[in-house]
Amino acid sequence: MDDVLMQAPLFAALDAEGAAALRASLVEIHITKGEELFTEGQPGDRLYVILDGKLKLGQSSADGRESLMLVLGPGEMCGELSLFDPGPRRATATALTDATVLGLSHEQLGPWLAGRPEVASALLQALARRLRRTNEAMADLVFSDVPGRVAKALMDLGEKFGQITPEGLMVTHDMTQEELAQLVGASRETVNKALADFAQRGWIRLESRQVMILDVERLGRRAR
Repeated sequence: MDDVLMQAPLFAALDAEGAAALRASLVEIHITKGEELFTEGQPGDRLYVILDGKLKLGQSSADGRESLMLVLGPGEMCGELSLFDPGPRRATATALTDATVLGLSHEQLGPWLAGRPEVASALLQALARRLRRTNEAMADLVFSDVPGRVAKALMDLGEKFGQITPEGLMVTHDMTQEELAQLVGASRETVNKALADFAQRGWIRLESRQVMILDVERLGRRAR
């Protein structure tokens, strides 16, 4: 059993035998960079666990504007709401990189939940964490300035995707500047200004679809 898979809430609550049995029932799907796994408004009845690669979850407004809600990586889930309340998808999931995901349908999950209350509990905890992050993001839009939101986004991405190097924390986020601005909820120009200020202060170094966090402590303080 993959270590990455065992990080997912769906598997973490199972013993090795149960996890192996569940893994065998999942459908493995490979998607290429830029491909949509599911689309906002599309009927949904399937949860996905990311095995490798990165996905972004976003929404579009009636006038075509886009908002990026989350960037997800190995061991994380998306589409879990549809397992408890099948209906139209509330977001579009797009591959930021080539990715492999495992799909579990509403019908497949039923037997697992019936005999394993610990799995249901783990999924509910995952939903609660997702709701908490959504509430925090809404509060940040009201109470935090753009540089603070940029700093927080970089710290969150660093926690998920960062690799410690002799220079600092290398964060490969695989996003364009426009996507990073969508994640923060601000214009690209304003976000770029904040990034340039952080770089001038020596807190970060910008690279193509990566950022090297040189001063984690100061950037973390700016994120609060």
